[in-house]
Amino acid sequence: MSERLRIRAERAASDPDTMRFVLERAVQEGASCSADGEDAGDAPLPRAILGLDGVRTLHVSGPAVTVTKAPTADWEALKPSVAAAIREVLATTDAPLGAGAKAPGAARSDAEVLRAVQHVLDAQANPAIAAHGGHVAVTDVKDGTVSLRMSGGCQGCAASAATLRHGVEQMIRTAVPEVREIVDVTDHSAGTNPYYSDAPAAPSGATPLLNRPVPEGAISHENGQFMVAPEYLGPKLGLTAEDLRQALRAGEATARVEEGTGPDRGMTRVTVRHKTRAWSAEIAPDGSAREVPPPRGASDDDAALRQKIRSQVAGAPPGDLPMTYGALARALGMYMPGAVRRVTRALEATMAEDAAAGRPFLAALVVSRMRGQKPGRGFFDEAARLGRGPKSGEDEEAWWARELAKARATYLEPTPAD
Repeated sequence: MSERLRIRAERAASDPDTMRFVLERAVQEGASCSADGEDAGDAPLPRAILGLDGVRTLHVSGPAVTVTKAPTADWEALKPSVAAAIREVLATTDAPLGAGAKAPGAARSDAEVLRAVQHVLDAQANPAIAAHGGHVAVTDVKDGTVSLRMSGGCQGCAASAATLRHGVEQMIRTAVPEVREIVDVTDHSAGTNPYYSDAPAAPSGATPLLNRPVPEGAISHENGQFMVAPEYLGPKLGLTAEDLRQALRAGEATARVEEGTGPDRGMTRVTVRHKTRAWSAEIAPDGSAREVPPPRGASDDDAALRQKIRSQVAGAPPGDLPMTYGALARALGMYMPGAVRRVTRALEATMAEDAAAGRPFLAALVVSRMRGQKPGRGFFDEAARLGRGPKSGEDEEAWWARELAKARATYLEPTPAD
């Protein structure tokens, strides 16, 4: 009697309708497939699983069989049926994906690539993006070029290009090797529900595409500096070339160059701002460049956040202080990814204000849960930069304890006597 095939079921944390069934070996060596209920084909395994009531899509790669069900279907009833179908097919054939199944790197038709990419979006990307009211769909595939359209919260979102390049694009390229280029064809100028309502609008007429190349010669590198041709950049900012030159000379237009770090190491971002408009481009080490949505600049919103932080910390019950960065973010109603980092940066900005006014650091009242209930490294670095940190040879924790006591005495209202 043959040993029963062991299958481990893993439910996707971000998508309750997707489950991975992981086998002890590859389903079919050197082969993979993606299919939906309308195109199950003749392969035994896709036909068996997609024939189950409630199954919508199937993706097989290596030892993993990823199944997406209809929202109305119940995994408690469906999971045993999928596992049984896998065991039955693998016990009766050596080619569960069909004798002509293609290897993962083999060429597939545009229609097959489209289905594979859409499966990646539905199974991995869209469940997370949906939490922010957004959705990404494939609109076309031609000769390895995939066109994507973003909708909902992604349309008009200032972070949409970063979402695609650092998230969705990586998922797609990992799962579908035939993809050569990914293009965002969204009309972001028509978006009505961006992630960040306080983000600066993209330059007029410049829809931020995932791959919008800057024409050759528009950006040059001279004497260690990047130069953007005013004839190209001016219209992006609603100016003539000569108006842009004058604005730069008068300081009305500003330029900033940033070097990439981490996964962006080697990249350079150039951002030019003029009044309410901004333009930004990323420059690769080979000199090629593409337009990207400009990063948010310093604004009144930053000052408003600092004021909210001051009010929240000073108004907290003394027994709740020091509070953690995460607790402060939640108290401010900030739950989006990156909220804690934004709060931390705002706190560090209050330190410069306090130093200029000769006050103790309000930021001493907020700590990191990961650093043993002490402020983050940035707090001590900023204090040192401002000339207010521990003296040479002084213990950081002892200095912070004194600063904490001064902050309590300065910012917290005395508790009324009983």
